[in-house]
Amino acid sequence: MLTHLSIRDVVLIEKLDLSFIAGLTVLTGETGAGKSILLDSLGLALGERASASLVRAGTEQASVSASFEIATDHPVHALLAEQGIAIEEPAEPILLRRIVTVDGRSRAYINDQPVGVTLLRRAASLLVEIQGQHEQMGLADQGTHLDLLDAFGVPAALRTNTARAYRAWIEATAALAAARAEMESAAREEDWLRQAADDLSTLAPMEDEETYLAGMRQSLQQGERRAEAIAAALSDLSPRERRGVSPASALRNASRALQRLLPTPTDLNPGAIGAEEQAAAQEALNALERAEEALAEAESLLSRLASDAQADPRLLEQTEERLFALRAEARKHGVSVPELPGLLAAFNERLGALDSGNARIEVLEAAMAETRAKFEDTAQKLTAAREKAARRLETAVMAELRPLRLERARFIVELLPLPPEAWNLRGKEQASFLIAANPGQPPGPLAKVASGGELSRLMLALKVVLAGRSAIPTLVFDEVDSGVGGATASAIGERLYMVGRDVQVLVVTHSPQVAARGDAHLRISKKVVRDRTETHAAPLDNTARLEEIARMLSGDTITPAARAAADSLLKGE
Repeated sequence: MLTHLSIRDVVLIEKLDLSFIAGLTVLTGETGAGKSILLDSLGLALGERASASLVRAGTEQASVSASFEIATDHPVHALLAEQGIAIEEPAEPILLRRIVTVDGRSRAYINDQPVGVTLLRRAASLLVEIQGQHEQMGLADQGTHLDLLDAFGVPAALRTNTARAYRAWIEATAALAAARAEMESAAREEDWLRQAADDLSTLAPMEDEETYLAGMRQSLQQGERRAEAIAAALSDLSPRERRGVSPASALRNASRALQRLLPTPTDLNPGAIGAEEQAAAQEALNALERAEEALAEAESLLSRLASDAQADPRLLEQTEERLFALRAEARKHGVSVPELPGLLAAFNERLGALDSGNARIEVLEAAMAETRAKFEDTAQKLTAAREKAARRLETAVMAELRPLRLERARFIVELLPLPPEAWNLRGKEQASFLIAANPGQPPGPLAKVASGGELSRLMLALKVVLAGRSAIPTLVFDEVDSGVGGATASAIGERLYMVGRDVQVLVVTHSPQVAARGDAHLRISKKVVRDRTETHAAPLDNTARLEEIARMLSGDTITPAARAAADSLLKGE
């Protein structure tokens, strides 16, 4: 409900802070005291049109804040969450705030987060409903009538079953449409599809094959480079034409040359070379022999390595051909190589759908027809229940119209069938509340047929009948008692009080009979402060209430009789 209203610099209001309670709050005051300014201020916070004329003279901006305490399961929480408006605690109040500058521009906030006026208005429409002399909200909106009728007298199970049947029908319809579209698409490209599937089937891509082939290619390339290096080393150890001698031959030749320097047992001239020279030559000869042995060992090892590291050029070529073929096919279809197996499966599925498409579509058509028939059957039961509820609602509202001096009016609930393309989760019809204000007058929409006072009283009658069935927690009535008095005003006050047992009600009234039924009473007045007129509002205690109702009964001069009558009204006598 609305708990606080804070107004700054709006027309004649400089500063005003009001608190509200549950039940019925009445706002009274002399004509011209500023009650309409108070409602305009509230409307500003609720997202109504802003105007520079609302800014108090001599100030730069006007601002209004309205604070609401709302149940944690109220629809406004879902709306704000959907729009990214954070509510830190479920029980945290919701604060709507609006600022209007002297140039007519406005800014809107929800819980101090900047929002667009459209969102502010959407949130406000879930929190407050205004019924006024010149503007009607809530019940005057035909879009609310079906939900209100359902809440009044239609079993929830029927609505749930209809919504479930509708979803099943829509899902079956969507599945059929998708299958038909898929078949038509496949038929248009059947030749290409079959060729693409054949090419991919021939290629037969396997999962993770690219990674495997790339690794194998790298390994084969490295093996080829190893084989080339070993072959080059062996080649350098073998005789080559341009050099004519191998390293082994060179070592042997050098050994033979040194051996000639050393004496032999049969040498006739053993002293031809000195002892020191013989020792050096022998040492060199020994080194050559070791080198020859090492060279032989190296050649043996290299030969063995060459045998183990024989490159397979054909295998490398085959590997590269396979890898390049896979990558080319992937580029052709605009996918990665790992996606090729899935693409082949998709092609085969589409071809399978094409081959068995007619049978599948027949199955889906049967499912769609079955779900539609079930929806129509369930929706028809819902329609029948709504027809009965509509007649009961008409009777209940008509019973409320007589004491509200609308005994000549006729209230009608019309159910309008929707074309099949407009059927929805809520069934096959929409509801419209109509009124014929006078005999012989054709019924028409609420907001277009009844006068302002009649419409406000009609809205009150509806609220009495539909009490507690709307999610909107706060109702505002502006002069619902306009043009009536006596028993009719008493009936209005009684009904406002009754509605106030279920929701919070604020009413601007000139009727003492209505004012006497309030749970709380605010008096609106004008004062001249520092040569400027200001509007004020103050809560009244029991004594002040009696004086205010006595003033409403007798005018400026309050008589003892007026006080006695006011006391009688307050006591409900």
